[in-house]
Order: sequence, then structure tokens, then C-alpha cells
Amino acid sequence: MRLIMFAGKGGTGKTSMSAATAALCAQKGLKTLVISLDPAHSLSDAFDLTADLMALEGEPIEIAPLLSLQEINVNQAINSYWEQVHSYLSALFSTAGLDQVVAEEIAVLPGMEEISALLYINQYVRENTYDVLILDCAPTAESMRFVSIPSALDWYMKKVFKMERAMFKVARPVAARLTDIPLPGDEYFNNIEDLFTKLGGVDQLLSDPERTTVRLVCNPEKMVLKESQRAYMYFSLYGLSVEAVIMNRIWPEGDIGMMGRMADIQQQYLEMAESFFSPLPILPVGLKEYEVLGHDRLLTLGRELYGDSDPTAHLYTQQPLSFVKANGLLQVKLHLPFAGKEHLNVHRSGDELIVELGVVRKHLALPHSFALAQPSRARFENDYLLVDFDNPGGES
Repeated sequence: MRLIMFAGKGGTGKTSMSAATAALCAQKGLKTLVISLDPAHSLSDAFDLTADLMALEGEPIEIAPLLSLQEINVNQAINSYWEQVHSYLSALFSTAGLDQVVAEEIAVLPGMEEISALLYINQYVRENTYDVLILDCAPTAESMRFVSIPSALDWYMKKVFKMERAMFKVARPVAARLTDIPLPGDEYFNNIEDLFTKLGGVDQLLSDPERTTVRLVCNPEKMVLKESQRAYMYFSLYGLSVEAVIMNRIWPEGDIGMMGRMADIQQQYLEMAESFFSPLPILPVGLKEYEVLGHDRLLTLGRELYGDSDPTAHLYTQQPLSFVKANGLLQVKLHLPFAGKEHLNVHRSGDELIVELGVVRKHLALPHSFALAQPSRARFENDYLLVDFDNPGGES
């Protein structure tokens, strides 16, 4: 199964590009699902669907031959995946004096929607339900949270979960005699454990460049280009392969007056984008004189975007993360474009290499061959962070 994520700054046209790609994939005979990962869903608007054609259950809806759309309903996802966790949190907030309806609303915690999306995606991959999954991402900050969740959950389950469960098991009888505040029971922890089991393998799925890639959508504007650079860097840090930049809303050249001035201004940013992102391919999309709404116009946009090429083809191939062992050398090689060493901190903790880039942290699980080695040097070479390890048991 092929997964393609469309990401970038809000308002750049991610949803239109996601929908256009999905429409073209289905037209080429591939069973396709396009999923909205943005809490402010607009996929159904892009396809110009009326309210009576859209169900509210958050399940996939077939909107054309071989083409389905899903806008995740977090409340439905809670019923499917989070029932015990949500029930406990609702009871906890009710004990604090909140109205039951308010307590249930507050109990929908940040991250639940992203985890629910990952659960759906993992289910479709395991069951091989579709040929292609197109992911219409939320703006950059929320997308970073989405891709960081698997490693954060893995850390929680390994480092905290068992200790927390044992602690509450001991504290629960004592607390019951001293306070009315409920403590989580076994069903709460069983629910979390079941969720983690259902998410098994999703981190490998997202970081597998043969199956999952990211296409950045941006406009020829300075602020948008800067955010696209950061998105490229952070996606790479989390092990996702960025394969192309879609440059949307390009003004036509040769016009006079204001439009001509806009085209001239954009030209400098197009050249800047080329210098920033090369060797990534940049796919240009011209500014339209009409709204791109509805299946037919989206299909036309998809053909403009990809021409006669396969929309699921890998547009550029790179390995975001690799571990090297040869001639006594152990090395971690991580693709980190636009990163500067002044904002970088690298250290080892147990069986993990921790890479901190600004406010973002990534835990990299090290192979067994690195067990006795310690990081000795970190440096940048051609957009790659290279971390050398001493290898006491290595080859001479």
C-alpha cells in the first residue's frame, strides 16, 4: 500500500492537492482513500459535496468509482477506541464539579484525534483495504505532533506505563478510603495497552520511504518558504522521506500592471525555492481564474500537476535515517536539511540516541550492534547529521 502525505503551512492548498491526487489515482484504477488529518475538515468542501451526502460517523464514504473520503469524527473514534479512557476522564472531571456534558467535552484530550487517525491508517494497512492512502495533513505544527506520536507513545509504554499501573494498583484501596476522587482502574490501563497494540508497526510504516512519502505544498512567498524549510527539517528528523515540493498559485508571466508586478515578485521566491530545496523536484501549479471545486475540476488539476506520470510514483528517493557499520566504524546518518549546530544537542540514553533540534526531540532506537558503543563526534555533511560511535568490539 502506498501512503502520500500532503503537508505545509495552512492556506497553501494542501487539501486541493490531496483531493486532486486522490481523484487522479482513482481514475487510473487504484482503490484510493483520502483522509483529512486536519480537525477543521475541508475535504468534503473541496469535492463540493452537499451535507446530505456526508455522513457524520467519520467512516469512509465512496464519492466516485474507486475513490473514498474520510473526515475523522473524534467522538465516533472515542466510541471505537477510547471508551474506557474517556469514561474515566469524564468521571474525574465530573468529580471536580463540572457539568457532565462539559466534562465529556473536556475529556477529549489533545492528541486523541491524531492517535485515532493513526489507528485507522494502521488498520487499513494491515487489512490491505486500499491501494493508496492520501493524507491531507493539518498545518505544520499539528502535523509535527501527528508524526511524533508513535515515538512518544513508545517511550511512554516502555518507561512509564508499567510503573504507573503498579503504582495505582497499590494506591487505589488507600485512596478510596481518603477521597472521592476516582483513580484509574484496570479497564483504563487495559484500554491504553490495547490501543498501543493496535498501533504496533505504525512508526515503521511512516518511516519506510518505499511506502510513505511527504509532498510539501507551498506558495512563492517568503514566510511560506521559511515554514516549508522547517517542515522539511522536522519531517526528516522524524524519519519521513520528503519527495517533492508543490509550488501552488504561481502568477502568469508577461502580464502588465499589478499582475505583472506580482509575477516579478514571485520569480525571486521561485528562484529561492530552487536553491533551498534542490535536488527535490518542484512541481509548479498556476493560479486559477476559478475555484477548484468538485471532482471534475480536481481531476483536471491532478492532470496538470502530474501530466502523464503515475501520481503514486516516487518523485525523489532518499534515506532519512541509516545505521552504518563497516571497517570498525559505527555511524548514525540522519538527513537534517537546514539544521544548524547551534540549535542541536545529541546524546545517548540507554539504548537510544536522543536528537534535540530546538524545541523538538527525537528518540532513535539504536541497533544491538551499537550496544557497547558511545557517541564520540557529531558533524554535518551535505545536509546530513553524522554521529560517529566508538566501537570497542568492532573490526580493526
